[in-house]
Amino acid sequence: MSRPEIDQRSPGRRARDEQIAAEPPLAPLELPADAVASPMEAHLARQPGRPLAVAGVVENGVVRPLDPTVRLPERSRVIIVAAEEN
Repeated sequence: MSRPEIDQRSPGRRARDEQIAAEPPLAPLELPADAVASPMEAHLARQPGRPLAVAGVVENGVVRPLDPTVRLPERSRVIIVAAEEN
């Protein structure tokens, strides 16, 4: 596993990241009982652009890509998949 890099974010960006990480989680959607499930691919097909899988690590509640060359546009929508701790 690679070593974490030094945090090079500006103080303003660091404060914004901490603010976002401290926000309470969103409540689950209230769906009608007869709502039909659809695969994730159907949702992604409606979004502009192609999905991108990126490996990352959580540091202080903020997800950071392991590859420093990865740049995601501001306000990108992401899906985070994490393994449970044993």
